[in-house]
Amino acid sequence: MVIFMVKVRVPATTANLGPGFDTLGLALNLYNEFTFEEIPEGYKISGFKKEYGSTNNLVYRSIKETFREIGYTPTGISIDANTNIPISRGLGSSASCILAGVIGGNELAGRPLGKDEIFQLATKIEGHPDNIAPALFGGLVISLMEEEKVIYNRIEVAKGIKFIALISDFTLSTKESREVLPSMVEYKDCINNINKVALLISALTNGRFDLLRYAFKDRLHEPYRGKLIPDFFNIIEKCKKMDSLGVYLSGAGPTIMCIIDEDNEEFTKEIKAYLHTLDQPWNIRELNIDLEGTKIL
Repeated sequence: MVIFMVKVRVPATTANLGPGFDTLGLALNLYNEFTFEEIPEGYKISGFKKEYGSTNNLVYRSIKETFREIGYTPTGISIDANTNIPISRGLGSSASCILAGVIGGNELAGRPLGKDEIFQLATKIEGHPDNIAPALFGGLVISLMEEEKVIYNRIEVAKGIKFIALISDFTLSTKESREVLPSMVEYKDCINNINKVALLISALTNGRFDLLRYAFKDRLHEPYRGKLIPDFFNIIEKCKKMDSLGVYLSGAGPTIMCIIDEDNEEFTKEIKAYLHTLDQPWNIRELNIDLEGTKIL
């Protein structure tokens, strides 16, 4: 017998957006859906790959942490997943699991937490807000940690663009991609990213998409992470020559994200033909900005 049930939908996210390292994140219309049930006893986890079907599952751990935080003890928990966001590809799959667990637990417990409290708790579990923020609020979000508080601001992006995700068949863990980053960087590289992220935000909000080609020039993480991804730098250069407005490494990678004019019908066909010439298989997804964020269905 089911006591209570709730379904949560969480969008994919693309973080960093080139120079906005650990600061910018954007929600996309690719989704994971999770159904939570409070059942008479025990726990059930279904819909995940075998290796994620135990209590070490990130959704399960997040819902348990939520119950602990708010002091709620369920009779039992059932979690069922319908996942479309690729795992360990730089598209926010971990953030989607964490947010779903926190929101699912909050719903089962009678909604004691408000949206900002959900955001704070999910960020605490994740460790950083750059994927959590857009996944929860939708759209483009700036987020940062100020002492123990998470600060965020949502930004309106002008219409007229779409996103082309080049998704590799291989995975790249955030831990691995963090380990290649230097402990110190040069002053001029920091100045470069400050300049470029300011230009990026203004171009996206004002619809000056012609300026994006100058904004997507990162010096803090892509030069190091790109070395972990076969053909990364060649793909970047090819996308630039194919009239992409901008191209960057999505999150920690290995997904490469291209921004193109919404009326550009040739880019996808051309980049697909090019990717087929490479040794490493790549999949292509045309995506748009999700403005709703996480929804309870």
